[in-house]
Amino acid sequence: MKAFLDENFLLHSTTAQTLYHSFARQMPIIDYHCHLSPAAISGDTRFENLTQIWLYGDHYKWRAMRANGVDESFITGNKTDKEKFLQWAATVPFTLRNPLYHWTHLELQRYFDVHEILNESSAEGIYEQCSEKLRSPEYSVQSLLRKMNVKVVCTTDDPLDSLQHHQAIKKAGFATTALPAFRPDAAMNVDSAANFNKYILALENVTDTSIVIYTDFLGALKNRHDFFAVNGCTISDHGLEEIYADDFTASEIDAIFNTIRSGREISLADNRKFKSALLLVFAGWDFDKGWVQQYHIGAIRNNNSRMSTRLGADTGWDSIGNFNHAKPLAKFLNVLDKENKLAKTILYNLNPADNELMATMIGNFNDGSVAGKIQWGAAWWFLDQKDGMATQLNTLSNMGLLSKFVGMVTDSRSFLSYPRHEYFRRVLCNLFGSEIEKGELPNDIDWTGKIIEDICYYNAKNYFNW
Repeated sequence: MKAFLDENFLLHSTTAQTLYHSFARQMPIIDYHCHLSPAAISGDTRFENLTQIWLYGDHYKWRAMRANGVDESFITGNKTDKEKFLQWAATVPFTLRNPLYHWTHLELQRYFDVHEILNESSAEGIYEQCSEKLRSPEYSVQSLLRKMNVKVVCTTDDPLDSLQHHQAIKKAGFATTALPAFRPDAAMNVDSAANFNKYILALENVTDTSIVIYTDFLGALKNRHDFFAVNGCTISDHGLEEIYADDFTASEIDAIFNTIRSGREISLADNRKFKSALLLVFAGWDFDKGWVQQYHIGAIRNNNSRMSTRLGADTGWDSIGNFNHAKPLAKFLNVLDKENKLAKTILYNLNPADNELMATMIGNFNDGSVAGKIQWGAAWWFLDQKDGMATQLNTLSNMGLLSKFVGMVTDSRSFLSYPRHEYFRRVLCNLFGSEIEKGELPNDIDWTGKIIEDICYYNAKNYFNW
C-alpha cells in the first residue's frame, strides 16, 4: 500500500515518475488567469492566521462546510478566525474524494512542511503552527509567490480599476511579474438599467467624460482599454453564461443604449443584441493591440437569491449551466475571422458535456499563423480536479494537439493555491507515463519530457510573449 501524498502521488508508473521529477517539477509557473489581490501583492501582505489566507473568500471550502451542516456564522459570519478554522478542520475528513482533500494536504505540505492529516484532533496544533509562520517575513505574499516559482501572475480587473497596485509592483521591481487582465463583464451587464447606469456614472468619473450616447460609452471604454495597455495589459477576459452572437444593426444598438440611459428596462432580445455588439467591439480592440482574449462560459451564478442577496456575488451559489454554445460560438468566431479581427483566443467551458464541442471548435479557426492560436483552456472551476483534468487532456489529445496546449491556471483567490499546478502536472505526467509503459507511445523520454515542459511552461511563455 502506498503512503498518502508521498513524492510519487498520482504517478502510477516508473515512467510517470521520471517525467514528473525530471521535467515537470522544476518548471516555473505562469498563472495567466487568477483572482488574486494586486493590493496584497503590492503591499507584500502578511496574514495573521491560517483562516485569513485559506478561508477568506474561498467559496470551494464554504460550499463543503455548508454541505457538512456548518452554520453560516462559522463560514462568512461573525465567529472568530480560529472558530472558523476549527469548523473547516472538522469538515476536512468528510471531503474524502473531493479535490479539496488533496489540495488541503498538498498546501499544508508544500507551504508549511506539515505532513499531518487535518482533522479535529490535529486542528489546533496545525492552526497555531501555520499561523505563526504566516506572521513571519518568510511567509509574506511575495515570499509565497517566490517559494512556488511563480514567474507571472495575471489578475482579473474591471475597466474602472486604477491599476495603482500593478504600477507599484512594477516600480518596486518584484521578481514575479503581475499584470492586469481587462474584464468588462460589468460594462456589458444590462440586466438592470439602474445598475448599468451606476456603472456608467463611475465610468464617467474615471474617464472625466460625459456619456450621453452609445459612441460616448464606447469612447470611454476604449479610453480604459488603452489605459490598461499602457500599464502592461496584454490579455482580456470575459465571464459569461454564453457567447452572444445575435444579429443587430447600429441603429438598434443606439436605441437600446438610449432606452437604458433613460432608466427603462430592455427586452431579452435587445439585451442579447447589446451584449453581442459589445463582444465584437472588445474583440476588435483586442486584435488591434495583439492581446489574447479569454472566454469563460457556462456558469449560472447566484442561483440562491436569498443567500446571494445577503452575502453578495462569489460566495458559493454558482453551478454548471446548460447552454447551446455551438452555433453562437462558431458564428462569433467566424465573424471575427472573416474581418481578419480574430485575436489569439482561449475558450473555457464549465459543462463537461461541451468538452468535445470545444476541442473541435478550436480547430475551425486555427489558421497556421500561430501555433495553437485558438486554445481550449484548462479544466475550469468545478472541473479542475483529477478526473476533469484527465478528461480535458484526453479529449484535447484525441481531437487536437495537446503538445501546443498552454496549460494550467489557478483561477483562485488564495495565495496558497499554487500546488494546483503541481496537481495538474502530476496528472499530465501520469497520462504520458502510463501510455509509454503500455507501448502506446514510444519510450522517448527526452522528447516526451520536452512536450511536458512546453505544456507546463514554455507554451504559455511563447503564447503570451511573457
